[in-house]
Amino acid sequence: MMASEPVARAVAEEVGRWGSMKQTGVSLRYMMEFGSVPTDRNLLLSAQFLQKELPIRIARRALELESLPFGLSAKPAILKVRDWYLDSFRDIRYFPEVRNRDDELAFTQMIKMIKVRHNNVVPTMALGVQQLKNEQFSSRKLPPGFDEIHGFLDRFYMSRIGIRMLIGQHVALHEPEPQPGVIGLINTKLSPIQVAQIASEDARSICMREYGSAPDINIYGDQNLTFP
Repeated sequence: MMASEPVARAVAEEVGRWGSMKQTGVSLRYMMEFGSVPTDRNLLLSAQFLQKELPIRIARRALELESLPFGLSAKPAILKVRDWYLDSFRDIRYFPEVRNRDDELAFTQMIKMIKVRHNNVVPTMALGVQQLKNEQFSSRKLPPGFDEIHGFLDRFYMSRIGIRMLIGQHVALHEPEPQPGVIGLINTKLSPIQVAQIASEDARSICMREYGSAPDINIYGDQNLTFP
């Protein structure tokens, strides 16, 4: 359904206004300490914070998507991603002010759907860059200034991780029976050796599938070391 022109203009003005606001940094330590006691009051405070913070972060990404070099902003895949961000901005901005537990639960369902909407942002962005390369740069040599796009993608993906972490942490704090040592999405007793073992097994299985053999991997370190 196409929005009428006045509505679209109003949303664009709103996006511009929110995109110029300063975002608030949130450390993993703070998220862990705040989430260690997921009372109704804390969940309400978290939702109220997200209702103000997410539109700023989402608006910033939407504005960046409209001002990319080499005509990248006009590629169909990039326009699709931009529309996802505009839809999400509208969903949050037009949601009634979160005042009580029922509001908070409804808000949580809404941002959970936003997270799902953005699941395919990374491959869709990659498709947009590929469309640009295929249409404009048939030779292998990329033009001067193309690094600007790589810089944008780095910022864009880092911001995306931040947004998804904020949403995912809030949603996960509603889990009725969290696993021991887990606060929302944060594992308070992560074993780096275990992570390395899982990664090496993944790499070996890909290698085996591709080449028919894979090297053995030895991992050295403190088996008992854990950290959040």
